[in-house]
Amino acid sequence: MESILAGWQVTILCGIACWIYVSNFLDLTVKLRSLTLPWISAKVGSEIPIILHIQKYQNGILDVFFSGLSCVVSVPFYTAFLPLLFWSGHGKLARQMTLLMAFCDYVGNCVKDLVSAPRPKSPPVRRVTATKDEKENALEYGLPSSHTLNTVCLSGYLLHYVLSYIESKDASIQIAGFAIVFFIVGLIGCGRIYLGMHSLIDVIGGLGLGLAILTFWLLVHDYMDSFVISGQNVTSFWSALTFLLLFAYPKPEDPTPSFEYHTAFSGVALGIVAGVQQTYHQFHHESVPRIFTSQLSIPMYAGRVFVGISTILLVKFCSKTIAKWTLPISANALGIPIRSTSYVPALVYSPTGKKSEAKQSGYLQKLLFFVNQDLFDVDTGIRLVQYAGLAWSVVDLVPSLFSHLGL
Repeated sequence: MESILAGWQVTILCGIACWIYVSNFLDLTVKLRSLTLPWISAKVGSEIPIILHIQKYQNGILDVFFSGLSCVVSVPFYTAFLPLLFWSGHGKLARQMTLLMAFCDYVGNCVKDLVSAPRPKSPPVRRVTATKDEKENALEYGLPSSHTLNTVCLSGYLLHYVLSYIESKDASIQIAGFAIVFFIVGLIGCGRIYLGMHSLIDVIGGLGLGLAILTFWLLVHDYMDSFVISGQNVTSFWSALTFLLLFAYPKPEDPTPSFEYHTAFSGVALGIVAGVQQTYHQFHHESVPRIFTSQLSIPMYAGRVFVGISTILLVKFCSKTIAKWTLPISANALGIPIRSTSYVPALVYSPTGKKSEAKQSGYLQKLLFFVNQDLFDVDTGIRLVQYAGLAWSVVDLVPSLFSHLGL
């Protein structure tokens, strides 16, 4: 059992809880939106001629190129790539990129839904949504461009890690690294405009916010990593933080998938932190075998990938199934009124109110005095548990299997 939370941890959690209460009481989301949305909407409309000018050069090859590039820097791609990075032996890089990705996803989606700025109007803009992921992205608000934001942060941090890892002082290597990052970010930004997914202000917003987040992260990443691997109350603090951040998220003008994306990746971050904190000295210390060495050859790594992917897919299915069964029961036992968007058909919300979830508030709900909400969506909890379980298996269960199988 972990000891009582440290003073700074309590201060942070209480500060977030107070912010939730104050922002709900003063309706800050609506007030901030009323100040920013008119100007940004007008800016998006005024930039349509720029987008149309860029789209004059459209052709099938560019459509495929920019669509493929967008998939490579999307959140689903990073979600699939990060487990491979953990299993390659570069644990610190994988931890930092996971937490940085979660931070970027939360901040970026908060700004999107806070401002609720429209994407470029289509038509006249030609919007290319070649994949299911892009079609879902098109349902989100525009500012900032998440692809641009994430690319700035993750490519920038990767460059920092590589330069630190190789300990090179060669200016030509550093310049080449920066040039590659700038080129990739530029391609992503141009591609988002070419595909009709964003206006210029969205890309500039993503670039500016990404640089601010990256600068902040480079200042705190060593402290963050030290806390995760050897701090006190890590799992309990991170669990409470994740829970509060769900309620701190701003309500958009209209529902979008952004909150679902943030919930999923917040679950990933929670699972990674909980797993690494427990097993760091076993599986994630700096002396573990790394890929392209005699201790971890390519065939052995391929075996890791096969065993690991099979295991985490099974864990994802099982954790979702267990959460769908236990969370509604727990909520009802605690007197928390709940609904479901899609995961639990019996709890799908009906405007008539003829559902069993509309029961009298329990003691736990009364404790959440800072939340102005009548019904809680159980799908949020299910999604959080599902992805937390998946991420925990990546850094705890799967490495245990590797150890037993000699991988």
